[in-house]
Amino acid sequence: MTTAPSADSHRIAAIVLGAGKGNRMRSRLPKVLHRIGNRPMILHTLEAVRAAGAQTSVVVVAPDMDSVADAVAPTVTVVQHEQLGTADAVKPAREVAGCGFETVLILYGDTPFISAETLEAMVALRANGEHGVVALGFRPKRPGAYGRLVLSESGELKAIVEAKDATAAQSNIGLCNSGAMAVDGTILFELIDQVGNENASGEYYLTDIVEIACRQGRTCGVVEADPDELLGINSRAELASAEQIFQQKKRSAAMEGGATLVDPETVWFSHDTVIGQDVIIEPQVIFGPGVALADNVEIKAFSHIEGATVANGAVVGPFARLRPATSLQEGARVGNFVEVKAALLKSGAKVAHLAYIGDAEIGTEANIGAGTITCNYDGFLKSRTIVGDGAFIGSNTALVAPVTIGKGAIVGAGSTIAADVAEDALALTRAEHTAIPRAAAKFRDRKKAEKAKQAPEKKG
Repeated sequence: MTTAPSADSHRIAAIVLGAGKGNRMRSRLPKVLHRIGNRPMILHTLEAVRAAGAQTSVVVVAPDMDSVADAVAPTVTVVQHEQLGTADAVKPAREVAGCGFETVLILYGDTPFISAETLEAMVALRANGEHGVVALGFRPKRPGAYGRLVLSESGELKAIVEAKDATAAQSNIGLCNSGAMAVDGTILFELIDQVGNENASGEYYLTDIVEIACRQGRTCGVVEADPDELLGINSRAELASAEQIFQQKKRSAAMEGGATLVDPETVWFSHDTVIGQDVIIEPQVIFGPGVALADNVEIKAFSHIEGATVANGAVVGPFARLRPATSLQEGARVGNFVEVKAALLKSGAKVAHLAYIGDAEIGTEANIGAGTITCNYDGFLKSRTIVGDGAFIGSNTALVAPVTIGKGAIVGAGSTIAADVAEDALALTRAEHTAIPRAAAKFRDRKKAEKAKQAPEKKG
């Protein structure tokens, strides 16, 4: 096994090519910003680069790709003004990655599944073998349009041949080029400057640096990876396939970590979803970004959770929605058709059904009745509602923020509360009950008579 060089002693830079417009995506959004696991695919790549020990990264973009620059910030971006090929795309990164690095990783922003372990293996092989270039290869079922890796009898890489330029014999090679490389940083741009465009496409191929390095007497090597790890995204269909691969990995990881997924195929995770042990997740549950579930949590069917933390033993759903900045403490319960936003439910608090709790703090063991809403927005500003420990809010209550319901207070059903309620007080705002004897029967008789007068006469 090749030992990776220490990150402290071996300086690594990464160049991520992200200038592709992705015309096959049929989208105004740059290709690398399309999301997998609710995260732009290029950020998956950059995360792997950082985990592999790169001290510096630079993303190459096309003109007018400010949205990509914003998405990858604070990572440096440089502009490829003309798309003349992959070797030309590397040139703008010269000032960032052109000096002081033993190894420069070059990879693509549309290959989101490349792992830190694979990148580490490439760096280790390049450094320990003193190779000029290490290419990342794979063996797809259908090599098709992929470039082929041409090896010597001893297994060293001699050339990378694009499919358009391959001979019949080279087309039969099963080992293909993923596009990712680890290059000796002291010679990278020397090699790049020697690349020509005498090929079927008239482009400056990055892959040509292998033959150039070999002509200079340098050796080149290959690391192989699983095809799923090197999946490139060029169409909506490939994006959907990548999402399925991502979700399968997240589901497997959740179950291996001690969670029960009753129907795994219907549970959808984000890239940063955190799941504790002995969690039960029922079917048709969707996790947006920023969710963390502690141990012993139960998420019932058809719930949507985003930007929320759920503590030990809490129960959510079915048909519940937790929106960003929501926090449920131990044993809190959010039931069916309840929406919670920017709110804290303390230990044992219950919002069982048919309620909206926004910009609020619900105290320990407080109970919120069905149909209760916090009126948190007046059309201009949002205000906060505080419900004290052990308070009871009756059904169909409107809490008009800003308002505080004291500890142990009771609010009667059907109330509209626009002023603070003291501890242990009973608050009611119901209208006086009025009942008029036989008024309903008289109303029906009157309406029947009115209807009869309006009916057209029947002809004999």
